Amino acid sequence: MLKLAKLPDRTPVKIAITVTPDLAHTLADYAAIYNRAYADKAAVADLIPAMLETFLASDRAFAKARRDVESGT
Repeated sequence: MLKLAKLPDRTPVKIAITVTPDLAHTLADYAAIYNRAYADKAAVADLIPAMLETFLASDRAFAKARRDVESGT
């Protein structure tokens, strides 16, 4: 058996969202600052998945509740 396990499904899933004008402006500002900080040209749509992953990974209450649901407690 190989040491590396089979890779999980990496097929992208497209999700459309609607945001308030204020949030759209804030996201555009974030992208501009990100691009300046990293000398990059990432669009807001490129940053949102990473932002969501970071947010979810840092939410301890969510992680605990998810574990509880998965374990049936």
